[in-house]
Amino acid sequence: MPLLLGATPARAADGPPQDAQALAKAFGARVGISAMSMSPNGRLVAFLVPWGVGQQVMVANLVEGGAPRAVLASDKADEHIMACTWPTDERLFCRFSIYSANVGTPVRFARMVALDANGGHVGIVSERQSSRAMGFDYHGGAVIDWNGAKPGQVLMTRAFVPEMTTGTHLAQTDEGLGVESVDVVSLQRRTVEHGRADAGGYITDGLGHVRLMEQLAVNSTGYDTGRSVWLYRKVGASGWQSLARNDASDGIGLRGFVPEAVDPTLDAVYGFDDGGAGHIALYRIKLDGSLARERVLGRSDVDVDELLTIGRNHRVVGVSYATEKRVVEFFDPALKALAAALHKALPGQPQISFEDASADESRLLLLAGGDTDPGTYYVFDKATRHLEKVLSVRPELDGLPLAPMKPITYPAADGTMIPAYLTLPVGSTGKGLPAIVMPHGGPSARDEWGFDWLVQFYAARGYAVLQPNYRGSSGFGADWQSKNGFQSWPKAIGDIDDAGRWLLSQGIAAPGKIAIVGWSYGGYAALQSGVVDPGLFKAIVAIAPVTDLARLRDNAQNYTNGAIVDQQIGHGDYIKAGSPAQNAAAITVPVMLFHGDVDLNVPVDQSRLMAERLRNAGKAVDYAEFKGLDHQLDSADARSQMLANSDAFLRKALSIAP
Repeated sequence: MPLLLGATPARAADGPPQDAQALAKAFGARVGISAMSMSPNGRLVAFLVPWGVGQQVMVANLVEGGAPRAVLASDKADEHIMACTWPTDERLFCRFSIYSANVGTPVRFARMVALDANGGHVGIVSERQSSRAMGFDYHGGAVIDWNGAKPGQVLMTRAFVPEMTTGTHLAQTDEGLGVESVDVVSLQRRTVEHGRADAGGYITDGLGHVRLMEQLAVNSTGYDTGRSVWLYRKVGASGWQSLARNDASDGIGLRGFVPEAVDPTLDAVYGFDDGGAGHIALYRIKLDGSLARERVLGRSDVDVDELLTIGRNHRVVGVSYATEKRVVEFFDPALKALAAALHKALPGQPQISFEDASADESRLLLLAGGDTDPGTYYVFDKATRHLEKVLSVRPELDGLPLAPMKPITYPAADGTMIPAYLTLPVGSTGKGLPAIVMPHGGPSARDEWGFDWLVQFYAARGYAVLQPNYRGSSGFGADWQSKNGFQSWPKAIGDIDDAGRWLLSQGIAAPGKIAIVGWSYGGYAALQSGVVDPGLFKAIVAIAPVTDLARLRDNAQNYTNGAIVDQQIGHGDYIKAGSPAQNAAAITVPVMLFHGDVDLNVPVDQSRLMAERLRNAGKAVDYAEFKGLDHQLDSADARSQMLANSDAFLRKALSIAP
């Protein structure tokens, strides 16, 4: 039975939007449906919808249908509901992320709340701190196993904070991360693993037993070094034994085994490791004391980087990796056959993921989409073999023609072939177009084939868009990632600039009508390209960009990952040469900047500094700052404004008709 979501904005009766403002509003809209989860009996789902500047939690009955019911809401810009999950058929656990600058240094912390499926009986799951607490719990706890000490309980992590003991014998003395079994109704808790100051995380077997613990290494000043040791327990044992070491101290890549999930039937743990071969692969290690190690799947061209699990016990069912498109390899034969059948049933939505399942896995929650489809949730019933549509992820775009994304390669100056994605406007010849090079953020990230709201907006406005996976991107092995896009910025920026030259050489970009647009590191790359190759791109749009490497590195010293960021960015002459704000005078084309003023990823002073330096150098710059928004600019008004204004800016700079 279909669901009715009356709160979702409807498409106007006169068809898809055509003008710039209408397109900006449609593509700038926040994701309409997100973080959907299924109750253990498979009858109910919970999901998030936008509500003002915040979110509402909706609960819908998949069996009876009808209008979903709002059960929880937050309308605060500094408070985000991250997701809700089902410990039982009657209860929800919802996790919040909260921004605060009350302690001087801006931070985000998390809290968990519980409520009935009808919205009643609300309680705080995260342990309340007393006035005697000698610190602050930023963690708030997370469910790591839906099976606790007994039915109706779950296993949750807890950051224990010691209390002053003066005048009391009841003070909390544990310190660090531990594990508790929490009753989902009464919220009473019992300690399963005492807090440890060096604990970084725990992994269970999905059956209520803690089997792995990460032991962190910190330096003498309390900074996280990025190094850790993973410990494990044999079945039924209480003591810990060494499993593996890993090292991410340089903030660049993975070295060593990182566990992901325990398979209790095999008594083994799955995890990822580069194995010294330069590409990350999936491994399996026995937890019976032998530590027998098996390479399950690896490739010589790309990293194998995503473990697939399903159901409440996080049963391991497969692995995935991205070549030109993301590929899934299932270990479970039945799920492999089902996925093949679903691909035939949904030919226009080739990206299919299993998002959740009922406790017995008889009902599966799917999300299907593709480059020209933002995605739709479906429920598949194994007994009846019935596939039913639930809700579209972005209803504002329903019926709007979207542009296909094509994997391509182009040559860098040294002959290296750079993988990229090219999106051409619907109905265009692909020649003589205004064009945009759009480098991704990170830099330790990569673009993948699929729907991208930013790319699709510009394509809808007539631009060709090229997204290069420049050297410095992750996913292609250690050699490709090099020292990363900060320390090896000349190579990364060179590859990005070569993307622009390729568009021109192929006749895709009309002469003089090519720009560069980027977010985060992509914004940095956009600005730095204007420094090292002035005039190649005729306009620059940078969203939440890094502009001064030394300032970014120094700002991180206020946080526990300061030592890692220091290693990631490093020190040397390349810092000044690679900082656009220190070389603003070299930029010869107009610049547009956007930034949120509570951005914890890239502080807003990075854009403020860039705007100031450009103005002082007599350069053309437009700067828009959004109050109360973070790195993602997760606001329909802000995103719509950003899209409309950047489009108008580019059209003026490139001499394109409005």
